[in-house]
Amino acid sequence: MKVTLIANTPNPEKTIACAAKLCYANTTIDELYDGLTDDKSASFVEMLAGLGHESPIEHASFTFGIEGVSRAFLAQITRHRIASFSVQSQRYVKKDKLSYIIPPEVEANDEAKALFKKAMDDDLKTYNELTEILYKRHYEDFVKVGNSEKQAQSMAEKKAIEDARFVLPNACDTQMIVTMNARSLLNFFKQRCCNRAQWEIKAVADEMLKLVCEVAPTLFSSAGPSCYKKACSEGRMTCGQAVQVRELYTQIHDNAKIIHEQKGK
Repeated sequence: MKVTLIANTPNPEKTIACAAKLCYANTTIDELYDGLTDDKSASFVEMLAGLGHESPIEHASFTFGIEGVSRAFLAQITRHRIASFSVQSQRYVKKDKLSYIIPPEVEANDEAKALFKKAMDDDLKTYNELTEILYKRHYEDFVKVGNSEKQAQSMAEKKAIEDARFVLPNACDTQMIVTMNARSLLNFFKQRCCNRAQWEIKAVADEMLKLVCEVAPTLFSSAGPSCYKKACSEGRMTCGQAVQVRELYTQIHDNAKIIHEQKGK
């Protein structure tokens, strides 16, 4: 798994403060923006958080590159609707070699791991066989209607893998670019940094949290699972480890703040 922050709104906390103050300021946007120092911006963002006034933080967005994750992960992250996703297509990208994600519990058990790998090998074999069978028929059809040999080959392969991909497993790896605004990210972290989240999306969420905290530590100062700053929201399904969770996310925020300060020097 690899998570990178590839783009974000410049000066996100200043942008949010400017958007919020504009609602009540009898001045121009340029004058308002230029008058906001980093300290004033941070103070205003803190005040917004205290008031629960969240709509201004939607003006800041963050774009991540996520690699080495499973299609099962893809099914989960796309449930977060206020986000934009660009995902490597199995319809147009042929899997000559099947790269896949092994769950930690499977990795830790030799018998389970051997069975898992066999299933992956069988899936790839079936995928290749289906692709070959479908390719031959589609190639002949495309040639018959007047396409050149090169055109027919390209079109036939795309048509073949479009249906052959149905046998590929959830474990098959993928990569994507994801953009969320800050408000959506706070909701994402609340749900996916929780110990009860599935292990893969929790690992990605933790990495995303570290990256945005290094850029906007005040904006994301309370970001994390619900029990980081408030009570656990899981009720009887709680993991019962709120103390340990708070310690972990306090350390994440402290480290990110140090990195942010070092970048500013």
